[in-house]
Amino acid sequence: MHERSSSRGRRMSVGTGTVALSLGLCLCAGQLVATPAASAAPLTAAAASKVTPKVTASYNKRTVSWGSKVRVTTKLMNPRTGKKVVHGWVRLQSKINGRWKTWQNKHVTTGTVVFNTQPGKTVWFRTYYGGSAGMKPASSKPVKITVRASGAKILAEARRHKGALYKFGAAGPKRFDCSGYTLYVYKKAAGKKLPHKANSQQHYGKSVSKGSKKAGDLLVFRSGSYGTHAAIYAGGGYMWAAPHTGARVQKQKIYGSNYVVRRMV
Repeated sequence: MHERSSSRGRRMSVGTGTVALSLGLCLCAGQLVATPAASAAPLTAAAASKVTPKVTASYNKRTVSWGSKVRVTTKLMNPRTGKKVVHGWVRLQSKINGRWKTWQNKHVTTGTVVFNTQPGKTVWFRTYYGGSAGMKPASSKPVKITVRASGAKILAEARRHKGALYKFGAAGPKRFDCSGYTLYVYKKAAGKKLPHKANSQQHYGKSVSKGSKKAGDLLVFRSGSYGTHAAIYAGGGYMWAAPHTGARVQKQKIYGSNYVVRRMV
């Protein structure tokens, strides 16, 4: 009886030890003490050493006129050491249709990367660091750059239709009469709504003296006080217009002096 009892005690001891080992535990001086689980895989040295850099981007302007440039300065720092990040590549990106598109890509060697960009419309920008041997990928906070219509944008749109045939009553995009041409250009380039009639257009926008007119301003020629023809000032005494039946959209000399100037942007 004593031997069988001893045998059962040994079996219980062995079983308890087995359970303790499988749970990652040990019995020491009658106490249950936790030990690291055998199945826990230690982090590799490479993974443990990877650092997420601090990426900051500053913009010299956040609201610009169309055609103007924006300077984007990106700085990268290792937050663990306080030192500059001097390896890897930085991308300048903008968000288009919900996705980030890369426009420029530069190598970082001094902890600072400078981009110069000319946005064509209001858009969100960010800079993105692709990572390196010791650094994880990271990006700066998105920033909205607002682009306002300008005389340069109006002229760019006006030039796009050079050579389009004149057609009475037409307002684009391939045929125009005079007020249909100005209506189309200002709507497309600046979101401005004008009526399809030269006499009515002379009452839109801000009145400007002839001596103060700028490229992109609306010109309405008159007979007496009645508006008969509309055009877009191109600078230097010239204008863009859809002249008359049989002609095409063209840049031509301003004729006559009975006209008013309206600033639309």
